[in-house]
Amino acid sequence: MSKPLLSEHQPRFTASPPLSLYIHIPWCIRKCPYCDFNSHETDDNLPPESAYVEALIADLENDLPLIWGRTVTTLFIGGGTPSLFSAQSIENLLSQLRARLRFGSDTEITLEANPGAIDAERFKEYHAAGINRLSIGIQSFDDGLLRKLGRIHTGQQALLAVELARTAGFENINLDLMFALPEQTAGMAEHDLRTAIELQPEHISYYQLTIEPNTPFYHHPPTPCDDELIWKMQEEAKQLLAGHGYAQYEVSAYARQQRRCRHNLNYWQYGDYLGIGAGAHSKLINPHTRSITRLTKVRHPRQYLASAGSPRCIQTRNPLQTEEIALEFMMNALRLTEGFESRLFTTHTGLPLAFLQTALETAVGKGLINRDALHIRPTDLGKRYLNNLLELFLPTQKKPL
Repeated sequence: MSKPLLSEHQPRFTASPPLSLYIHIPWCIRKCPYCDFNSHETDDNLPPESAYVEALIADLENDLPLIWGRTVTTLFIGGGTPSLFSAQSIENLLSQLRARLRFGSDTEITLEANPGAIDAERFKEYHAAGINRLSIGIQSFDDGLLRKLGRIHTGQQALLAVELARTAGFENINLDLMFALPEQTAGMAEHDLRTAIELQPEHISYYQLTIEPNTPFYHHPPTPCDDELIWKMQEEAKQLLAGHGYAQYEVSAYARQQRRCRHNLNYWQYGDYLGIGAGAHSKLINPHTRSITRLTKVRHPRQYLASAGSPRCIQTRNPLQTEEIALEFMMNALRLTEGFESRLFTTHTGLPLAFLQTALETAVGKGLINRDALHIRPTDLGKRYLNNLLELFLPTQKKPL
């Protein structure tokens, strides 16, 4: 049977983009009312950690042909609450990954941790196992706000978690904070940020609370902050963080010099990533078929444990259309404060930049981006009205009237 002819509009890849690995551990002690991630509260029927690690490795082995010969530049273990797993399980997992994958000498290996699910000895063992970056989900240091968010820790426990992480030897720590919380004032938001800055983390992620479908907050929404207050919180945060050496490089990400999150940067620059674990997502190029495909794994932990390593584990497999590839790239890359090098579009999508010519000219004309021969970056206006900017890159049939 002859092969189908490839369209001239299909991507043409000259090299593979960087490859990241994401591992999902779906359990948590209590699911927060704002959370729409694939997470499940622990109960008496929680399977042994060893069974889930075995499933992760079976899942990986089934996907290995998709990434043969490629080097993993970053690894992120997220959840859920990965710090519920013992250090022995994490060490076993990392050991088995190293036996099957090629890691770089400086691979960034991040573990998410919850201040309510850690202790000093476990942090030391995580560090000894090879975790070299810790992301601690604090959200706020205010006990009242933490209760409204359904968090299981207190502000004091959050402070202690950072202290324990430092004592354990971690030199690369991210703190997750949220703003525009129910009944939060600008002063309360500033106090949270100043408290975080005093802890001197290398990275701070500062997210606006958003109400997502299929969450308790969606069905019973808290009193929202008004738009002017949200803008005030965001602008004051940028100034405060910049004044203490934290440069904004993405909508919600601030880092000290040389401490940007390389894993997230790879997402935002439209690199490749392989996801293993319940509900994990992948985005991978195939230079031979000139295509980019998205994969998702089955979401429920029990179904995942029963199917890992078999075709039944793959819930969806979607080859992207050319217009989808271009839009996805821009939705990610325009989140970056500095924008992106023009050549990156072709390198990571396989498409010529001319594919975006009309939309780029319109965006320049509206004052939403600045563009030169080497670089494309959103203006301050473009950053504030990012959704309007992204609408310019929608396929014609999907653009709003």
